[in-house]
This record gives sequence, C-alpha cells and structure tokens, in this order.
Amino acid sequence: MVRRFSVFLVISALLVFTAVFSMMTGSIKVGFNELIRGLLFGGSEQVEIIRDLRFPRIVVSMLTGASLAVSGVLLQAVMRNPLAEPGIIGISSGAGLVSLTVVTIFPMLYFWSPLFSVLGGALACFLVYSLSWRSQLNPLRLILVGIAINATFTGLGQSFNYRGSYAVTTVNQAVSSIFTMKIWEDVHILGLFGGIGLLLSFPLGRWCNMLAFQDETARNLGLGIERVRLAISAVAVLLASVATAIGGLILFVGLLVPHIGRTLIGSNYKLLIPFSAVGGALLVLAADTIGRTALAPAEIPASIIMAVIGGPFLIIMLKRSDKLGNK
Repeated sequence: MVRRFSVFLVISALLVFTAVFSMMTGSIKVGFNELIRGLLFGGSEQVEIIRDLRFPRIVVSMLTGASLAVSGVLLQAVMRNPLAEPGIIGISSGAGLVSLTVVTIFPMLYFWSPLFSVLGGALACFLVYSLSWRSQLNPLRLILVGIAINATFTGLGQSFNYRGSYAVTTVNQAVSSIFTMKIWEDVHILGLFGGIGLLLSFPLGRWCNMLAFQDETARNLGLGIERVRLAISAVAVLLASVATAIGGLILFVGLLVPHIGRTLIGSNYKLLIPFSAVGGALLVLAADTIGRTALAPAEIPASIIMAVIGGPFLIIMLKRSDKLGNK
C-alpha cells in the first residue's frame, strides 16, 4: 500500500513539475518567481500572455492525455486485451472521420463536432465488436480487426485533403496534435465532456475487475455482462471521441499508460483508472512540451513524439500476443 501511495505521489509531483516547466518555457520565458507573482497579483505583461495563450494549451494537453489513457484502460477491461487502445482499434479515427464528414458538408455545425465525434467513435467500436465476436472475444482477432478498421477510417479521412482548401484546413485542425491554437473555449468543451467521462469512469473499477473473470463466473457473481460491457464501452468512447475532437489524433497513450500502471501498482482497476488519468495527462503534456521546445521555434506534433515512443512499445506487446490468443 505504501508503494502504491508513493507511486501516485511521485507521478502527481512529476505532473505538477512538468506543467510549471511548460508554463515557463517557450518563445516567452519567465522565471518561477515572476510567474507566481504575475498569476497572483498581475502586473506582468508576459505572464498575462502566458495565461491567455499557453495555459489553454497545457490544460487541453493534460485533459486529452487523461481521457485517452482512461479510455484505453476501460477498453482493455471490456475486451480482455492489453493491446486495446482507442487509436489502434479505430475509435479515434472513426471519431475524426464522422466529425470531418459532417463539418465539411455542413460547416455551420462546426461547434457540434464533439457530438459527431462521439457518434463516429461509437460506430467504430460497434464494428470492432461485431466483426471480432464469434463465440467469445478473441484478443488477437479483435486487435487485427481494429487495426483494419483504423486503416480504413484513416484513409477515408485523409481523402478529404483532395476536396478543397476548407476541407484541408478542417482535416489538419481535427487530426493534428499540435495544441498551438487552443483557446479557453476548447478547455471548456473538453473539461465538460471529458470531465463527465472521467467522473463516470472512477466508479467503474469494480465492474472492470469482475470482467477479468470468465463470463459464467461473472454472471454467477450477479454481474450483467452485456449491460456492464455496454456501459463501460460508452464511457470509453465518450472519452476517446471528445479527446480526438479537441486534442487531435494521438496514438498509443491508452496503450502505454495502463501497461506502465500494471507494472507499478498492479491490475486492480480501482487504482489503475485514476493512475491512468494522471499518467496520461503527464505523458501527453510532456510530449507536447518536448515537441514545442526541442526545435524551437519549429514545433513537432505530440502525435509524432508518441509514435516514436509507442511504435516500438507496441511491437514488444505484440510479441506477447500468442499467449493472449491461446487463453
């Protein structure tokens, strides 16, 4: 118990440190004392610029990371597959595709794009389930179907690049994970819907733990398998879709963070879900900060940073898939 508490304490401290460092570093640099004085008492033009431009970016990146990581851990519980991740199995690309399609055809509906993203994520999740399910969920078949659906939706989304300048702009804004132009309105949207999803996810730990049993055992314990899977999947789709609509398409967050959490604190979802929220926020914020500062004034999208990290990690995980497929 002491070890788990220490892990939470360390990762929370790292998140605070990274957030403060991100506030202080960039095209406008301020010292820690100046930052604190400016935030508390005002009077600093540089701190005011940071408050208006850099703060929304930091908050959006943290909320995006938390939402994607928790979505990933919930999907892994439902699908009994540690390789399940909203970006890999197509939920994020489905969310982006439907949102892009509707907004490109009906530009006046731009502010409803999070709703269309949720519908697209739900469509992708349904396709993964329906095409993977036979007598039961096969982990290897599920991940392969998800990769195929993700490739299909990604290709359809990229086809919008050939439909004119407005569509190109819309596509770039929707799928890019550069948080440069994020504003407080984005924070409000993601904070509202992502916050609802995160709050709903925390009580789901008990159900996620019970889903680790065989279906018959879980039913004997009084768990309605179909109802529980639907509820957890709905929360996961909400989190991944809203994060994609506001933060862009970022892969591997929902894969990396839960796996690290299982290594550090175990497989109890009552602890793994809050760990994933904090760890995901830290991971995406760190990726965005590195991308913003490494080659300044040029920026590297957080999605590229995550791909460099997550690609080799996925290969390592896939080497274990034979074990999963034989269970």
